Amino acid sequence: MYTVSKTFSFCYGHRLLRDKGKCRHLHGHSAKVTINLGSNNLDENGMVVHFDALKNSIGNWISESLDHNLIISNDDPIKSALDELGERHLAIATNPTAENIAQIIFNKSKELGLPVIGVEMWESETSKATYKE
Repeated sequence: MYTVSKTFSFCYGHRLLRDKGKCRHLHGHSAKVTINLGSNNLDENGMVVHFDALKNSIGNWISESLDHNLIISNDDPIKSALDELGERHLAIATNPTAENIAQIIFNKSKELGLPVIGVEMWESETSKATYKE
């Protein structure tokens, strides 16, 4: 199997419901996400996927949907205040952990037709979550 990877950076805010530590408070991260793609065959140009295609698809989605956004759970009580104030946020069905954000990026990559095999989500320089099917 041939594999390629592309890494994107973005900044986001979140908080974790039911967390007993400091992550229960609103805070932000400078994140890095690596999209890993694989195929047993190469295209006519000898590539799994052109890196520009990654930048123009999942890269644009990350920039438009996740970068400088507040990612919260649908169950977060702050959601109604953000809605009322017209503040930008992304409400998701789960707690906005690095693991769940990695899965969201994986699923969006698949939806965009990319041959994704895994997503590594670096919440910080020392903390990473990975999602693979």
